[in-house]
Amino acid sequence: MRVAMLSPIAWRTPPRHYGPWENVVSILTEGLLVRGVDVTLFATKDSVTSGRLVAVCPRGYEEDKEIDPKVWECLHISELFEQGDRFDLIHNHFDFLPLTYTGMTSTPVVTTIHGFSSPKILPVYKKYNRKVYYVAISNADRSPELDYIATIHHGIDLSLFTFNPDPGSYLLFFGRIHPDKGTREAIDIARLAGRPLIIAGIVQDRDYFAREVEPAVDGTQVRYVGSADPSRRNELLGRAWALLHPIRFEEPFGLSVVEAMACGTPVIAFNRGSMAEVIDSGKTGFLVSSVEEAAEKVSRVREIDRQACRRWVETRFSADRMVESYLSVYEKILADRSGSGRGPWGHVHVMEEASDYKLNKRLLHPGSRIALEGSPDRHRRLIILQGEALIERNGSELRACRGEVITVGREAACRLANTAQEDLVFLELETAL
Repeated sequence: MRVAMLSPIAWRTPPRHYGPWENVVSILTEGLLVRGVDVTLFATKDSVTSGRLVAVCPRGYEEDKEIDPKVWECLHISELFEQGDRFDLIHNHFDFLPLTYTGMTSTPVVTTIHGFSSPKILPVYKKYNRKVYYVAISNADRSPELDYIATIHHGIDLSLFTFNPDPGSYLLFFGRIHPDKGTREAIDIARLAGRPLIIAGIVQDRDYFAREVEPAVDGTQVRYVGSADPSRRNELLGRAWALLHPIRFEEPFGLSVVEAMACGTPVIAFNRGSMAEVIDSGKTGFLVSSVEEAAEKVSRVREIDRQACRRWVETRFSADRMVESYLSVYEKILADRSGSGRGPWGHVHVMEEASDYKLNKRLLHPGSRIALEGSPDRHRRLIILQGEALIERNGSELRACRGEVITVGREAACRLANTAQEDLVFLELETAL
């Protein structure tokens, strides 16, 4: 199985400190490689993988502000899709933009939706619904307007998180500093609970940080330690009394929540988004609805068995479990295509086949495109039954409508696209020379 893995380019894959999507991509890529899958990672040039790396962007644009995100995103995505037919499957972790490139290849595309940054991006996902395959990262993050092949929770590399049965006294806020993440609320919870708070993470909203967070940082009651690399992250999470996660949005997953529990640290989180799927309330932490309720639960953290937190993650959120779940999705997609000839682009039905000829009937959905490989000992004719086809061959384009016959001959390859608003239906006759 040849898989093209498309990572974002905001950060290196894997990230040096922050970069949750890139982190998941790296864990999945390396896990697939161990299982013998041929994975090509499309990421930044400074990315690290034991597989094949294809890169055009030198560094993550969040790490090098001289890099224009839109320019390099386009170059990065097109680099994959221009060679998409080399792969058996393309796995997109880059949000909605790559969906608009999927007509360039007949290779099936599975997209992990890492959350909806805004309802405004939903029209893109709706346009390509059923033309590609969608995976949700939590049931809470599923849109009722889309179809999904699976829900697969993120998994983490448990070897990077050390179980600590003896915590310190501080509370921890670990994540990007932004109103959505509730950094200000974490400060209020810690004050009400009478415990010190450590804040770790990148400053994503500088005005919010200056207005709501920085004035409270006194180095004693509230400390800000910046972004944490994997080693520092393990130490901060493992020694914390509890992780505070007072989110103010419907969070799709929450990697830091799972990472904390992997260290044995309970989590107190606002019950929004996926938190009810990630936390076993009363056993691995507490789901609450207010600052006051969260502060009250701090005193009850000693009721939580830290070993139970670790077991919860080992059972549900391991890298192995995530990798196996994605392998099942890949195998289902490829089996569906080989068994029935169906895919998100349309379908093919073999009507007749003998030693000297083969007759296929193909259907191609609007906006889809397929590649037809040539053969030196086969002659191919296409007969359009419905719709309009755009044929690209030898550097030129040809349009054909219902009733027209196109001779492809023994050329190396051609591409056929449906640029109309109705399904394209045509016969494909291959005869031996």
